[in-house]
Amino acid sequence: MATIDEQVEVLMSGAEYGDPETRANMRGELRERLIEAEKAGRPLRVYCGYDPRTSDLHLGHTITMRKLRQFQEFGHDVTFLIGTFTSLIGDPSDKDKAREQLTAEQVDDNARTYAEQAFKILDPALTRVRRNDEWLSTLDFADIIRLASNFTVQQFLVRENFARRLEDNLPIYLHEMFYALMQAYDAVAQEADVQVGGQDQLFNILVAGRKLQQALGQKPQIAIIMGESLPGTDGDVKMSKSLGNHIPLLAEPWDMFGKVMSIPDKAMPVYHRLILGWQPHQVDEMTQGIDNGRLHPNEVKMNLAREIVGIFHSPEDAAAAQARWDEVFRSDKGGIPSDIPEEPLATEERVLDILRRLNMVSSGKEAKRLIEQNGVRIDGEPVSDAVATISPDMLPVVLQVGKRKFVRLVAE
Repeated sequence: MATIDEQVEVLMSGAEYGDPETRANMRGELRERLIEAEKAGRPLRVYCGYDPRTSDLHLGHTITMRKLRQFQEFGHDVTFLIGTFTSLIGDPSDKDKAREQLTAEQVDDNARTYAEQAFKILDPALTRVRRNDEWLSTLDFADIIRLASNFTVQQFLVRENFARRLEDNLPIYLHEMFYALMQAYDAVAQEADVQVGGQDQLFNILVAGRKLQQALGQKPQIAIIMGESLPGTDGDVKMSKSLGNHIPLLAEPWDMFGKVMSIPDKAMPVYHRLILGWQPHQVDEMTQGIDNGRLHPNEVKMNLAREIVGIFHSPEDAAAAQARWDEVFRSDKGGIPSDIPEEPLATEERVLDILRRLNMVSSGKEAKRLIEQNGVRIDGEPVSDAVATISPDMLPVVLQVGKRKFVRLVAE
């Protein structure tokens, strides 16, 4: 069984607060809380919230999940909180404008597979799954006034994104300020000892959550704020669904493999650290091997892609994705895999309409853009005309979008 000091060392790893004093304070509070819990014979109550603004979680979300998993491995009580009520507003923490408000139906639909996705990292037998509409939807207006009276407008306006909007004369809507209040109440409702989050949650967890718990007679939670964010497939900007640079946990093995292969070489160290959990000396050895020519960057990246697909799918899926990648990009077969799906074509149809019908593009606008960039091919030849068609007498043909999406059109 791990000692308290050993737990503190592991659980504080990767946490950053912007200044050494805050980190030292959080470290000291965590140690004290662990001692108190041990004396009381109970585990710490730990949680992290995930807002279902979209239907899929991505690799960036797994950083906080891995921290929750560490708490589980030390025997603590972990809650995976689905923000079914906070999602109705959406967190403004890293936004320069108000988010579009979702309906309860949209949120419920998005949240449907969140627990299943989380269990790719968390232990299902040790994970409590809750939704924050359990307590937030029951508050009335008097409750909101009572909770809001613990904060000043000035406390919210010093937040970087609100301050920037104020300086740029951009609107800050009143309902956006409720988000931090609601998240703070999540901590109160669960009597949380610890909340885990990313850097964009610093105010919500460290200021709002702790202050409201204190005001309502609870001990303030320890904030575990993860210091490093996972860059998206562009290698620069934090992974985000809204920016389209994300790798979904629900991505098919082949697509996940290809997306990892698309990240720039410079992003490989952080992916090894945050997704595979490599230690600094392992990352240093890898980068030195690339620099001195002992390791080829492409081989390192393929190993990374195979590891990631193996984690979120299976080793067999990873091997199949690797084989398909080799077939497309390392063989002399013209870059067309042998195991692509088939779809019947009964009548003449525009290429653009086929792409949309088969969900190979998200919109007609995207299809036109890809055609203009020679990103759509028929039997390996670029499609140059946005109104090009495919007729039954041309079949069978292989329709390709980009480097990873293929379909073989056959006669009905």
